[in-house]
Amino acid sequence: MTGTTRKLATIVALDVAGYSARTEADEARTTAEVAALRNFIETIAAKHGGRVFNTAGDGFMLEFGSSLSAVEAAFELAETCEPKVRVGVHLGDVVVQPNGDLLGHGVNVAARLMAQSAPGAALISATVRQTIRGPVAERLVSHGLLKLDKMAETIEAFALAAVALAVETVVSKSSEPILTVLPFDNLSTDPEMQFFSDGVSEEIIQRLSRGAKLKVIGRTSSFQFRGEKKSEAARVLKCSHVLDGSVRRAGGRVRIAAHLVEASSQTTLWSDRYDRGLEDTFAVQDEISEAISMALHQTFTRVATKAVDPEAYDLYLRATPQSYSPEELRTNIALLEQCLGSAPDFGKAWGRLAHLRAFLRTYAPYTGRAVTAGRVRQEMQHALAADPQDVSAFIAELVILPPYGSFMEVDAALERLRSLPDSLGGRLWTGIFLRGLGRVTESLADTERACVLDSLNILAGNQLALARMAVGKYEGVVDQLEGLMARSPDMHFAAANLMRAQAFLGNWEAVDMLLDPSANRPLRELQAGVLFIKTKRNPTAESVGIMRDQMVSGFEKTGGVEVSQLVYAAHVGLVEDVFRLAEVARLGPRGAADDVIGVDAYRTGLLFWKGMPEIRNDPRFVRLCARLGLVDYWLQSGKWPDCVVEVPYDFRAACQSAQDIPKESYNF
Repeated sequence: MTGTTRKLATIVALDVAGYSARTEADEARTTAEVAALRNFIETIAAKHGGRVFNTAGDGFMLEFGSSLSAVEAAFELAETCEPKVRVGVHLGDVVVQPNGDLLGHGVNVAARLMAQSAPGAALISATVRQTIRGPVAERLVSHGLLKLDKMAETIEAFALAAVALAVETVVSKSSEPILTVLPFDNLSTDPEMQFFSDGVSEEIIQRLSRGAKLKVIGRTSSFQFRGEKKSEAARVLKCSHVLDGSVRRAGGRVRIAAHLVEASSQTTLWSDRYDRGLEDTFAVQDEISEAISMALHQTFTRVATKAVDPEAYDLYLRATPQSYSPEELRTNIALLEQCLGSAPDFGKAWGRLAHLRAFLRTYAPYTGRAVTAGRVRQEMQHALAADPQDVSAFIAELVILPPYGSFMEVDAALERLRSLPDSLGGRLWTGIFLRGLGRVTESLADTERACVLDSLNILAGNQLALARMAVGKYEGVVDQLEGLMARSPDMHFAAANLMRAQAFLGNWEAVDMLLDPSANRPLRELQAGVLFIKTKRNPTAESVGIMRDQMVSGFEKTGGVEVSQLVYAAHVGLVEDVFRLAEVARLGPRGAADDVIGVDAYRTGLLFWKGMPEIRNDPRFVRLCARLGLVDYWLQSGKWPDCVVEVPYDFRAACQSAQDIPKESYNF
């Protein structure tokens, strides 16, 4: 008997997601799809220096000599295979069979990782992650410790940053050009010129986004790609064209070079160079925008921008929001106030200031909100005087509107945002507020559209996860939110939403990890949802009773109840208690400092989550909606919520009968 041949190899395991169900539905078609898929997989493997060494039904095993090549192949397969596949990658010891097959622990671990991967995604073992470097490695985020099926060991797994893969729309197949403007390289020795360089790119994005047809990737996503990462931008962001450039300063003059490249062919369509004094910066930006317009044969709406002091512009750039935490918002507002102190005519800074102050207001006690809203409106006026299409100003208008009782005004503000020329920022916020009107499917469509153009934007990624949860789609949401938390630990929205997602999926071990005090996660105002999650986990008579007692004692103390409490309580079986309270309790805040505060406080979006239909399935739900002002809105606008065709009663007729019920007042 000859000795056993062993070697170290990187194994990629993959199988077809939902193969059994697909076969049951159409065996002949599924068999043909898998046969065609084998040829595709073999081509991708060979392209990256690997081979297929085993197949069984819908499963494939691949071997690579290089871990980096294996990871690159794994992600390409996960992103491009149709039907969708699940992928696992591990580096380990294998036994070589005479026929070229590989066996052993390394193969088994890859297969177990594959089994825990989501359709269209890949899980990479920590062993592989430790051996690779470069842009692909930097995009990997921890998926946590996994207990592998039928194995004693627990290993850490990594996944591709989920936000970039979250949007199902494949932009590259669109016939419309989609442009990414990368951050221009600062070739000067002065590090402060980096803000100036970023400002050039940001101004171009702002101007080109005004185009009636051209779609431009958002700054948050495109600015992720600097230096060596720039070569990854077109593939990750799925754009058709890339604008890149550089800025070099010499004394009081600046040289800006820019070039436009078609991503698929790497052909340079246009390039130019501009030598100007620093005082001519905005004129140069105008020229660049016009030149790109001619290259792509698009029409743009030009908006004149007065020259802004470079130091003031730097402050504006530093105030770009990321996590929207209260601390970050206060810091950015201070920067913008300093900016406007030296540049009072800087319209975009006024718009951003209005937007951020409006958002910070949602964390403030209700006693001072009316005064803050007045300041926001003044800042909006400054912004709109400089630019009647300032997106940030329109977002601020939407955020300061009452959460209920004024839904016709909310709808009008949404339509104003939608009327702006393909504003990705506008679509993100319309997606958020449409849920409060009951239009959750439409909300998801708007949010997905925003994420297509700004897929690495942290707030957009969080809102996409929330929009999908609202319509009952949880596939991929966990990976997406975990990726957001890894990139922005201060974003408490992502942690709270991840907790809800894990609860609805029944992943209670993951919920416990999120609630672990040692993790020190600031859930802030979203802490109120923890009792609901614990009750959902263990819906005994005792735990449901505790939830009921808390809701009733809160009413007895304050005379009010928060709308989300009613939704949660109905979901765990307290429907009768919910509607008894809904008839007599105040539905809004009383204005005291200890009222519920936060972005979602007293808002109506949770009423329409498809995974919690209990409150809507009772005809008394319409009376509650009448008190909130929703019935008047639906009857006047004719824009009915999704539940109009989902509830077991005549929803429209019930609204007609309830239209005379007095609306709740909301004076904050």
